Amino acid sequence: MAKASEKYEVMYVISPKLSEEETAAVVEKFKALVEANGTLDELEEMGKRKLAYEINYITEGYYVLMKFTSGPEFPAELDRILGITDGILRRLITLRTE
Repeated sequence: MAKASEKYEVMYVISPKLSEEETAAVVEKFKALVEANGTLDELEEMGKRKLAYEINYITEGYYVLMKFTSGPEFPAELDRILGITDGILRRLITLRTE
């Protein structure tokens, strides 16, 4: 029997070096990936913000927060794909407690 779905959220930061079109394409890619593997509960594009600290001489990034529900095996795959996607500076997937 498959384990019940869990609620997660992922925050990822896209490099500001990407064009608006490239940034939109990255957001759409991960939105589609979540929808294909679970339920997208919320997508919030927080826009460009200053980073807490420099990453490879970059001082700001485009922040995106997605809340989703999926099986427990999907977040590891999502993290893997975020990790190999050009333009993703940082990502963090957490279990939502609400």
